[in-house]
Amino acid sequence: MKFRTLQDNLRKTLWERIDEGDLTGLRLAEQTGFKQAHISNFLNRKRGLSLEGMDKVLSVQHLSVLDLLDPSEINKRASIVPPSEDEFDSVVVADPKIAAQEPLIMSMHVKEILKFKKTFLRRLREAMEGDRDGWERFVVLKVDAREGMSMYPRMLPGATLLIDRHYNSLTPYRKGENNMYAVRKDEACTIKYVEVASNHLVLRPHNQAYPVEVLSMEEGKKPGEYIVGRVCYVGIET
Repeated sequence: MKFRTLQDNLRKTLWERIDEGDLTGLRLAEQTGFKQAHISNFLNRKRGLSLEGMDKVLSVQHLSVLDLLDPSEINKRASIVPPSEDEFDSVVVADPKIAAQEPLIMSMHVKEILKFKKTFLRRLREAMEGDRDGWERFVVLKVDAREGMSMYPRMLPGATLLIDRHYNSLTPYRKGENNMYAVRKDEACTIKYVEVASNHLVLRPHNQAYPVEVLSMEEGKKPGEYIVGRVCYVGIET
């Protein structure tokens, strides 16, 4: 991607923040130490920024160059899993913390790679809420003893879970059957059934010997922002 395109994408991002009332040209000038006319000329495409100037704007607005790139382009260039030419697709295994927070799973976070039939993956329906297009769709988690037993007998300790991160809606995948979800909790994720009560998420285990958990949602946030994805496959070693 060319430097000019990055500057155009930065302008777009800044204008979005200005339109939402989160930023003004004067405030950006004060943050960066630039003259207001300099900022105005940049926003109105009358001049560009130097590398140093662009870096300062990114810093004060808590942005990175990755925020200015097309997610699909990042995915294509950053993916450590090459396209498969046989009947199987590769899916990475990652820690729950990484699966919960990282749209793209980088090589440093990959624990191993598992194979799933392409025909199986293609049959799975998406149900996205919010902006998930740039997220790597599938990721595999391996659950620990507590997580496994909390959903017994649907899961067991050490079970391998295929998570569809493009399914963060509470709509049942199958009529009359509760979805199992990976849900963000304490910067990682837990596996539970999910219900909404007022501004809270109710996380229910399958095993009634384990407690129900309640998470408060931040004001303005929706359930889909807390749901990592739907559990669409459970593998149990015997």
